[in-house]
Amino acid sequence: MTDNSNTCVIFAAGEYYSDTPIVPSGAFIIAADGGLDHARALDMSPDVVVGDFDSLTGERPTQGEHTIALPPEKDDPDLLSALKIGWSHHARLFHIYGALGGRIDHTISNIQLMALLAQHGAVGFLHGNGSIVTAICDGALDFGENNVEPGRMVSVFSHSDTSLGVSERGLKYEVDDMTMTSTRVNGVSNEFLNGAAAHIGVEHGTLVVTFPSEAPLPAVSWHHTFEGDLGSLGTKVSSALAKHERQSR
Repeated sequence: MTDNSNTCVIFAAGEYYSDTPIVPSGAFIIAADGGLDHARALDMSPDVVVGDFDSLTGERPTQGEHTIALPPEKDDPDLLSALKIGWSHHARLFHIYGALGGRIDHTISNIQLMALLAQHGAVGFLHGNGSIVTAICDGALDFGENNVEPGRMVSVFSHSDTSLGVSERGLKYEVDDMTMTSTRVNGVSNEFLNGAAAHIGVEHGTLVVTFPSEAPLPAVSWHHTFEGDLGSLGTKVSSALAKHERQSR
């Protein structure tokens, strides 16, 4: 039996397209705000519900130990709050649905959060519209043999200002020891090779990687251990707003 005690599945409030969320047995389940509507539609019972509930269309959950209500004017987006809760329950592998598409600012924010996880030695996968977005810091993603159809793209971006020692092997275009930057786009539109394993790695830096959802999920490895956590859960009104209100009086 697979041990999924370090796995967290998060239902966010964005687009689900035709994707059906996969929830491994034993995974910790979190509904972030309007993600509770999707969890209910799939007859899922989250372990925790969190958010300010501005995007929830169904009945608001009753306050209790499994519901964490947040103020609407806060510093952390609902997904970051969900990630912090999952982290506090020892999750280091996160599968997130409903975090791509819809508002572009939310999509960018959610991709940044995958980089945040990577920089703490955790792994996040954003699932949506037949694609998956993840990030890796000072490490590698190794994909097993696949049967992905030609024309389904694998793209690599540097989230860091500079990423050193970037390698892509077992793909249509192979590179080794390449330097990538956050403003030079030179990793778009690569492809898996049918029946071949693939490797995407970086010696120093953080990469954002997109790949087709039908590809095998990669094994993740790192060149060193990581320290720190995602920080404490923010349950108060933004200090910036509080400062603004004081100045307005």
